[in-house]
Amino acid sequence: MNGAKPPPRDWHIDQRFHKMVSAEPLRQLAGLVLWSGDRRLKYQVDAGWLSGARRVPSPHCNRRPENCPVDLLVVHSISLPPGQYGGPYIDAFFLGQLDIDAHPYFAEIVALQVSAHILIDRDGIVTQYVPLDRRAWHAGKSEFEGRSNCNDFSIGIELEGLDTDIYTDAQYRALAEVSAAVMRAYPSIDVDRIASHSDIAPGRKLDPGPGFDWERYLRELHQVAG
Repeated sequence: MNGAKPPPRDWHIDQRFHKMVSAEPLRQLAGLVLWSGDRRLKYQVDAGWLSGARRVPSPHCNRRPENCPVDLLVVHSISLPPGQYGGPYIDAFFLGQLDIDAHPYFAEIVALQVSAHILIDRDGIVTQYVPLDRRAWHAGKSEFEGRSNCNDFSIGIELEGLDTDIYTDAQYRALAEVSAAVMRAYPSIDVDRIASHSDIAPGRKLDPGPGFDWERYLRELHQVAG
């Protein structure tokens, strides 16, 4: 650390953005998967779908590999056109129905076949495109703890946003509620197995970016599920 003073013992260096955050919420979250089984969550998972979520099935998905447990949650961000919020374009992109004439940027991405399991828009509205037990095409070339092809074993959640922007109160709350439901359905996912897109594709992806407050997200997740 080139002679710099080490952080206090009760602080944690968040490697996602090399910043220090208080370790207390992380310590509290260490036992998150041990919650009471009768705790009522806003969302429930039934046959791979979140109850109460807006459902827009995408064709951009396929079967997961055999004997490949789902044990990673990946947080992304997306906005179409970049930096613009609202409108039908994310739905259209994930459905393969993007209108190339609607914006010049769309010519660059119209041929891509991309999806995520879940999108949370700026108002906190949750849309699901792919059942959780199927493989969405969200991670691209990626690696987590020595395992490549993260699409095989992960669930992808998109936040409507730009990696240089901040996220809304409604998005943090909805993300915590959705994450809690996912973690209950897939107990192998704990807080150490929640990653950013930039974690699994470093140098290639930046999202959800420095505007995303990981400490706040983890704190709200603890409040929802702890």
